[in-house]
Amino acid sequence: MSDRDSRDLRENSRDFDGIERAPNRAMLRRTGMDEQDFSRPMVGVASTWSEITPCNMHIDGLAREVKAAIRDAGGVPQIFGTITVSDGISMGTEGMRYSLPSREVIADSIETVSGAQRFDAVVAIGGCDKNMPGCMIALCRLNLPSVFVYGGTIAPGRHNGKPVDIVSVFEAVGEHSAGRLTDADVHAIECSAIPGPGSCGGMYTANTMASAIEAMGMSLTGSSSNPATSEGKLADARAAGAAVLNLRRLGLRPSDIMTREAFENAITVVMALGGSTNAMLHLTAMAHAIGVPLELDDFQRVSERTPHLADLKPSGPYAMQDLSEVGGVPGVMKLLADAGLLHLNCLTVTGRTLGENLAQAAPLTAGQTIVRPIDRPLRATGPLVIMRGNLAPDGAVAKVSGLKETTMTGPARVFDSEESATRAVLEDQIHAGEVIVIRYEGPKGGPGMREMLAITGILVGKGLGETVGLITDGRFSGGTHGLVVGHVSPEAQVGGPIAFIREGDAITINVDARVLSVDLTEVQIAERAAAWRAPELKVKRGVLAKYARLVGSASRGAVTDDFSE
Repeated sequence: MSDRDSRDLRENSRDFDGIERAPNRAMLRRTGMDEQDFSRPMVGVASTWSEITPCNMHIDGLAREVKAAIRDAGGVPQIFGTITVSDGISMGTEGMRYSLPSREVIADSIETVSGAQRFDAVVAIGGCDKNMPGCMIALCRLNLPSVFVYGGTIAPGRHNGKPVDIVSVFEAVGEHSAGRLTDADVHAIECSAIPGPGSCGGMYTANTMASAIEAMGMSLTGSSSNPATSEGKLADARAAGAAVLNLRRLGLRPSDIMTREAFENAITVVMALGGSTNAMLHLTAMAHAIGVPLELDDFQRVSERTPHLADLKPSGPYAMQDLSEVGGVPGVMKLLADAGLLHLNCLTVTGRTLGENLAQAAPLTAGQTIVRPIDRPLRATGPLVIMRGNLAPDGAVAKVSGLKETTMTGPARVFDSEESATRAVLEDQIHAGEVIVIRYEGPKGGPGMREMLAITGILVGKGLGETVGLITDGRFSGGTHGLVVGHVSPEAQVGGPIAFIREGDAITINVDARVLSVDLTEVQIAERAAAWRAPELKVKRGVLAKYARLVGSASRGAVTDDFSE
């Protein structure tokens, strides 16, 4: 049992025993509980079901499968809901400001309901990008026996005989701007890209986080790569209901599973798969919630020993469903384990170690071409790179998979919002060799640290993805590719050096040396800093205002409950 939490594992729901708790039991009876149920463990099922996005539109069905399995295993299940927002729908709009804050709202709401209802264990089900880390942060805070269930990946769409997805639509907008696609072409791609339920199909943020959660042992073997509409996904839900009660019997909590070594396993799998830069933000936040020290330099250390193996979108041609068909994430982990790159003694929600789970998993299909052999990787080291320099003293994040050019120096084109930068790109005001700087889009300054798939997709569609650099204190979608650097810290709003850049300053992005810098002396930067004044926060009331006041640096996970700074 975890040293962190030594209280015994008597049911929290025993708080409702005794004559003085008759009113409490009266309420519970009307929810469907009977006399026998009061002696059984009560299990919360946190559902992120919503009709607003394909990522989550099917999760109600998965929640009912989990509920039935908990009941069959001798528990008392109670489904409750929390929110989701859709990154794909809000992308490029003011609505994207709510995306990262929604992670905290989800975590807070699951913690609140589970704590108030005195659940003995929890199963959480997530689909879109932020509900997965939101669910996990809550499970960490609660530290009750818990299992996470991923809603699953979407199937690829088809257009003119070729696979398409949501990123194809963003890039089609850029191709249209460049005159290579007609209105009808874009409409046809738009109508083909999303064929059914499930999360965006490449190795974007949702599939990245699902893979990371499986690798660290908090979801069942193979569940991160099973498609949303497969029988395997229904089986994941049923197995999770039984697994959480087994964890209860074994006395295993998230703090027993989510150790430092488990986080290293998660980072290793993210690097091998070519995952999203958002993994750094979310894994750091999850580590903070469970009390595991995790720094940006830890990501770089793991990256340097981990080869990039999987040729998945956005830099490759394949989708998560393709990977599922040749052995999925367990097949990749077996490959990494054989190379000595994983900590196999880590416990998992199966009650067994990672090594024991992988011993029972099938290897990747012979002859498959999606995942490279260890000795012939796409890149010898991980594609996510931590950068520092006089523009990012606290760090920044780049993704280099698929890039031909990893170094450039060019004049800064400075914008204080994503919208103004996007207009400049669409109006052909940005040219090859220039470096776009988008600032005041960080966690506080945005507020909300918007993803910028819209502008990066347009750059790729216009043929500028390899010749124009982009740096920002905001962040990127897992679907972004190109010479782009995000999470620049400290952010502009708090006086980070990115606030002092002026139009025409020479910016250097050197991924190989892991340097992000501006051609200014320390004296020049200090002079500009002395003349700078922080702008007022953009939002004065409501959830975004509260978020802006509480949120910390992206380099520390952009969490809202870190009061040590």
